[in-house]
Amino acid sequence: MVISPYKIPDYSNITEKPGLKATQEQIARLYQRYEFARELAYDKDVLEIGCGAGLGLGYLAQFAKKVVGGDIDLKNITLSKEYYKGRGNIAIDLMDGHNLPLPDASFDLVLLYETIYYLKDPQKCFAEAARVLRENGVLIICTVNKDWEDFHPSPYSYRYFSAPELYELMKKSFREVKLYGGFPVGHAGTKSEIISLIKRFAVKLNLIPGSLKGRAYLKRIFMGKLISLPSEITEGMAPYEPPVEIPVDKATRDYKILYALGKK
Repeated sequence: MVISPYKIPDYSNITEKPGLKATQEQIARLYQRYEFARELAYDKDVLEIGCGAGLGLGYLAQFAKKVVGGDIDLKNITLSKEYYKGRGNIAIDLMDGHNLPLPDASFDLVLLYETIYYLKDPQKCFAEAARVLRENGVLIICTVNKDWEDFHPSPYSYRYFSAPELYELMKKSFREVKLYGGFPVGHAGTKSEIISLIKRFAVKLNLIPGSLKGRAYLKRIFMGKLISLPSEITEGMAPYEPPVEIPVDKATRDYKILYALGKK
């Protein structure tokens, strides 16, 4: 375990945890992240940096040889360790993505899901990911698209990236980089458009709650019944639409989520 040189906020308040109320789309986004990584995880050694409460670790462990989850928040690690206690091919520990306490060339796949914007120095994390990856290993990044019209930043975040910015950052550490878009932005009727307008207005006036629990309360008011997040992702828990490859040199407003794959 390496202690971070940076002041650590209480990330547990903004972490997707079991029991937290969520929309069906939020659950589908969570499922998409790990289903997207599934094929690359088969019989491989997998590391997730910023694993939070570990909702996806068990799902990946069904296919991977070994899954290691690391997070800088002690509450998150305690929760995930307790849940996965006794699972032979799952290991969880405190770690800082800027300085991974792991040997060189020890993983085939590294995941950085909804974490990049919390990193003070993403480039250092990318270099660390490249260091612990074996030859032809892959880093997958998932992040909200800052160019999405309804985007709003999370508390404690440092910086969000457009598609071209993410590509330029990643190509410094990886020989091949591809970008993908998830959850196309569409017009789903008058009600959705009204909710979108209200959301944008609330963002401008800084009325969005900081904690996920507070945000869930607002979602309940505007979107109706919510669903509790499970302790562990299960196959088929939500519809799956594979992310679509997008140009690396153009910002896009067409997708809510961006994925980047870097091959060492």
